Amino acid sequence: MPTPLTMPLFPLSTVLYPGGVLHLQIFEVRYLDLMRRCLREGTPFGVVSLLDGAEVRNPLERVNLAGIGTLAEIKHCEAISPTLLKIHAVGTQRFKLNAYEQQKAGLWVGEIETLDEEQTVQVPEHLQTSADTLDHVIKSIEEQGRSPDELPFKPPYLLNDCGWVSNRWCEILPLEKSTRLQLLGLDNPLLRLELVNDILVEKGISSGIN
Repeated sequence: MPTPLTMPLFPLSTVLYPGGVLHLQIFEVRYLDLMRRCLREGTPFGVVSLLDGAEVRNPLERVNLAGIGTLAEIKHCEAISPTLLKIHAVGTQRFKLNAYEQQKAGLWVGEIETLDEEQTVQVPEHLQTSADTLDHVIKSIEEQGRSPDELPFKPPYLLNDCGWVSNRWCEILPLEKSTRLQLLGLDNPLLRLELVNDILVEKGISSGIN
C-alpha cells in the first residue's frame, strides 16, 4: 500500500489529466510562494478540482475538493513581474486525496496516495476512429500557426495509446465536471477510451466505425 504523502494543492475549476498541459498565471501570494518553492526544490504540486468554491481566495467561501487529482510538474516559468508568474506545467501521476486542510497563509495541503501509473495499452481496431479523429483535430490546430506554448497538447502525440488518446479527448470534450472526474478515476485506460468513444459517437464527432 502506498505511503501517504503531504502535498501542496492547487485547486482549479478544471480537471487535469496525466500528460495534460496546464497554463497558469500566478498572482496570489500563497501560490507565488508555492511555485517558487517547487522550482527551487524541483518538486511537483497537486492539482485538484473544485467541487465548491472559487479559484481566487475568499475567506468566507466554503471550499470542497474532489477526491482525486493529478500531480503537476513545472516545465517553464516566466516572471512577468515580482507579483506575476506565467507557469507552464504538465500533469504526471494521478493521486487519491484522503484529507486536506487550509494553512493560515491560505495554501491548501492534502494527504495523498499516488495511484499506479497507467500501462500502455494499444488502441484496438474497433476504437481506432477515436484516435484518427483526434489526429485530425491536432493537425487542424497545428495548421492555425499557433506557437508551441499555445497548443492544448504536448508532444509526443501517443495516438496508439488508449490512455493518452482518452485523456486528450476528456480535456477538450464539453463534459460535465463530474463526468471528467469519473473518467479520471478509472484505472483501466481501455475502458476509459471505450466510454469516450461512446460519447464521440453520441455527439456525432466520430462514426465509431473503422
